[in-house]
Amino acid sequence: MLRELRGLARETAVYGLPTVLGRLLSFLLTPLFSHLLEPVDNGAMQALYAYIAFLTVVYGLGLDTAYLRLGRRDGKADESAFGAAYLTVVGTALAASAVIHLAAEPLARAIGLPVEMAVLVRYGAWILAADAAMILPYAELRGSHRAGAYAGIKLVGIAMNLVLAYVFVRHMHLGLRGVLLANLTASLSSLAMLAPVIVARLGAPDRARLKEMLGFGVPLIVAGVGSMVVQVADRPILAKTSGLAEAGIYGTCYKLGIGMMLLVGMFDQAWKPFILERADRPDAGAIVARVLTYFGTLGAWAFLAIVFFVGPLVQAPLFGGKPLIHPSFWGGLIVVPVVTLAYLFNGLYFVMLAPLMLDKRTGAVSAATWAGAAVNLGLNWLLIPRLGMMGAAWATLGAYAAMAAAVWALGRASRPVPYEWKRLAILAGWTAALWWPASGVGLPARFLLLAAYPAGLLLTGFLGADELAELRSLLSARRA
Repeated sequence: MLRELRGLARETAVYGLPTVLGRLLSFLLTPLFSHLLEPVDNGAMQALYAYIAFLTVVYGLGLDTAYLRLGRRDGKADESAFGAAYLTVVGTALAASAVIHLAAEPLARAIGLPVEMAVLVRYGAWILAADAAMILPYAELRGSHRAGAYAGIKLVGIAMNLVLAYVFVRHMHLGLRGVLLANLTASLSSLAMLAPVIVARLGAPDRARLKEMLGFGVPLIVAGVGSMVVQVADRPILAKTSGLAEAGIYGTCYKLGIGMMLLVGMFDQAWKPFILERADRPDAGAIVARVLTYFGTLGAWAFLAIVFFVGPLVQAPLFGGKPLIHPSFWGGLIVVPVVTLAYLFNGLYFVMLAPLMLDKRTGAVSAATWAGAAVNLGLNWLLIPRLGMMGAAWATLGAYAAMAAAVWALGRASRPVPYEWKRLAILAGWTAALWWPASGVGLPARFLLLAAYPAGLLLTGFLGADELAELRSLLSARRA
């Protein structure tokens, strides 16, 4: 099993590279926007992208995951299944985006934007359509393990988005319009690069296969929308109750949990195809359990690194004496530890989701996700009027913890998994013991606390004999 999990780690790194850079793009633009856009404008951008995130889930129809699970035969592409799924997604996306384009002005008013910003809604509509047209080709590249092509196309699109956003906002002074225009141009360019994949796999649509995939995928839309509620509903609620400025500050500092966001995003890109390929194996449950332990181990260490050093990094004069984030946004730094911990629970949720996906229980996935969404909405409306942005952060943590608990409970019904609760408890206790004193010490002591994390796990006997032997083997190979 350990050898297989090393393969998962390699694919996490390969598929995670474009994910890392994509997230870094968002993060690198955050300092730029914090210096060039007022908190109110940042709040408007956060709200607009929140709605785009909701619709992205609907546009995909759940067919990317359905194609990976049902549309490929014996590890090979099925052109008829790909053609059916692709044409369905693209046709639906074009029709929906045309409606949004025509109704841009009333939609702008509905989401709190002035009518003169209706052009932003139109840009958003066609970003949605272009991104939807890339969902199935990217799924095919992942399913066929063409990591180089996947990463290359992602990287070119990411670089284009970064450069264009800088030019449009910094030099052409297009403001929010420049943000959306850069995104649209980069998305269309990436779609053009994926054209060979689309042409090679686009077979005559098979209606029977489409019906089967939609039966699997459509319930995932419900789950995906619930997941988006957890991820982005706090911005519109915060904007309505506390104002666009506070929503902008919160959204900017929310992104400072980027380290954990990257780790979870990288892992999820590799984890889904990895475990779905092993759906019929008798040891699938044991693989899930061990992966949860390993992901928790790495995630807890990443959590400590982020909360120890993000504040000093953000406030340091890095660029010609200017800090990374404009001082007008520093009031939001208090949310970073809570948001980072929430992302860690999101990663645990992805691991424990596997039994439901393996057993095709997509209805249970939706139920678990909406349990988290209900917790999120309830806590946001309850806590934001009292605690402001900290209320939004606690609502996010509560939602992801509820989702992880829900998929664990639902998964036990059909596929009991031997999770290593004792080892996970050791992880939680040791992480809390190191986090607690960190706020009262300087940077050198924080480095020592971070270095103590793996040392403490070794001394407590956290690793088993087989894991220690594998670790020694890896170290010996690297020395050789």
